[in-house]
Amino acid sequence: MLVHICCSVDSHYFLEKIQEEYPNEELVGYFYDPNIHPYSEYRLRYLDVEYSCKKLGIKLIEGAYNLEEWLKKVKGMEHLPEKGDRCTVCYDDRLETSAKKAIELGHDKFTTTLLISPKKSQEKLEKIGAKLQEQTGLEFIFRDYRAGNGTQIQGEVVKQHSLYRQNYCGCLFGLTPQREAQKKVMDEMFNPISNQILPESIEQRLELYNKRNELEDKNEQYKIIKQRFLNYRLFNGKVDINKKTVPSYFLFYSTINRTKTNGRVEYVKDGICYLNREEMKVLDINTFNQIAQTSYKNVKELMYNPPIIKEELNIRNKIVNNPYDLSAVIIIDEIIEGKFDIELNTVTYDDVKEEII
Repeated sequence: MLVHICCSVDSHYFLEKIQEEYPNEELVGYFYDPNIHPYSEYRLRYLDVEYSCKKLGIKLIEGAYNLEEWLKKVKGMEHLPEKGDRCTVCYDDRLETSAKKAIELGHDKFTTTLLISPKKSQEKLEKIGAKLQEQTGLEFIFRDYRAGNGTQIQGEVVKQHSLYRQNYCGCLFGLTPQREAQKKVMDEMFNPISNQILPESIEQRLELYNKRNELEDKNEQYKIIKQRFLNYRLFNGKVDINKKTVPSYFLFYSTINRTKTNGRVEYVKDGICYLNREEMKVLDINTFNQIAQTSYKNVKELMYNPPIIKEELNIRNKIVNNPYDLSAVIIIDEIIEGKFDIELNTVTYDDVKEEII
């Protein structure tokens, strides 16, 4: 039996139930989800499904990530609500492709873990599966494992196995209205030019769940816990000195009261220039290197290869001597006398991140 898999949160308990009900069937998992965006989120979900299937002793096959083809299929439906026609197109695509894969592999049955997801329409999935059964001769296995206390058990299974609990379906067009309704930054879509791994980013979760896998392989005890913290995202920043733009780097947690301000150097201490407005501090790259114990040739090199966030926060604290400081700390190549015009568009917000203990 080929089992289409959308994510481990929905698949693990579903696969356990299928194994119980069909003990003599050879189950093959098929991860096919071209709607998941961005690609790093796709990789994270596949990593988790791989971990889940390994625990269950189920072979896993990865389907094609044909995002462009999927986008063409849902064109014009971008603003439809979840469970609407866009989702129906998505169900059609995933089940039809899964049926073709089942035939290719010589299976006579297929099903999908979408059936257990509380945000998916079982009625639509059953109709699509029945149609494909009629067209292909494959048996579509429809099971409602959500019934009774199935959803509660599913949640307990997810917690028991430390599976990744994603907080959106995976589709860009589902994510956008969800974050707007929550009045939350869509930080899943941030991709810094520096490739710096930001707090509570998908890339940070990838690191965490890879670490989980390593601990599992070593049979070491661990627990994934949640921590509240103040998150931060930089949208854009720019420094002009005497109306000429200069390369600049803004340390993490740099903020100003508005998006634009200006000022002049009021005094200098230990190579740190204190501007006369917004508590801003400016350092040249040499002073930064001395404080950070780094050897950057210029700010451009710093921009494309910055320290990890933990190290950057330690550097920041050495400069401002205050762990709660949110003033702008700016690195430039050299200090030039004159008027500083600064643009800085950022957001700070309460957030929750996972950590392994």
